Amino acid sequence: MFNIGAGEWLLLAVLGIILIGPDRLPSVAADAARYIRRFKEFTSKATEELRENLGPGFEDLSVADLHPKKLIVKTLNEAAEGALPVAELQDIQNMTKKVTQAKIDPDLL
Repeated sequence: MFNIGAGEWLLLAVLGIILIGPDRLPSVAADAARYIRRFKEFTSKATEELRENLGPGFEDLSVADLHPKKLIVKTLNEAAEGALPVAELQDIQNMTKKVTQAKIDPDLL
């Protein structure tokens, strides 16, 4: 979890006891857990609302799919399934390869 080993967890616990104090540490830990739970609920509700607002065809949408390159590739591949001749399908597959290989010029940022 978070690539933190046992030694780092122990160090964090000792720092927590020193900085916060042993009396307040349980209440601070409970508050932190409560905020993490609320954040998880918020993100899941936001994802559900996004799926509802996008309408049909986006039921299997994940947040990772919202990256522009992945969204274009996914949309083009779904559009090409079964509805196009083989030559056009190959053209679309070549276009998707170019989209995944596209780089942003750092000078434009």
